[in-house]
Amino acid sequence: MAAKAKFNLRDREKDSYLNLVMDFPLASIRSDEHLTAAQHVMDRLLAKRNLDDGEDMYLDALSDLVVAYEDENHPIPPASDAAMLLHLMESKGINQIQLHRDAGISKSTISEVLAGKKPFSRQVIRKLADYFHVDVSMLAGNL
Repeated sequence: MAAKAKFNLRDREKDSYLNLVMDFPLASIRSDEHLTAAQHVMDRLLAKRNLDDGEDMYLDALSDLVVAYEDENHPIPPASDAAMLLHLMESKGINQIQLHRDAGISKSTISEVLAGKKPFSRQVIRKLADYFHVDVSMLAGNL
């Protein structure tokens, strides 16, 4: 037996949710044109300062539909190891020498990864994850 979801929306919030559904029904996105229209609706809602619970619930549902379509039709490949390392270094405001000293990774390994000549090894992934305080899965996308 399927569980029924509880929606604790007050009348005014139910009205805002239902008005949005009537203006732009929540349905699987099937084309790039439909995607563009959905993004315009989302942009309009995000531009509002304060969303009521009905608008917020609608935005969440529409966002899920957009993500599902984009994941299937416009996947984003994982970032290269070089791009990931550069981003982490820039975010922390460090250079290669500082990373070498602090994380105990050889200078040549850091240079080769940044030049795109060498991928992360499992050992380097562990050291980087510890140093940057990120989950290893964030760095292991290209293994």
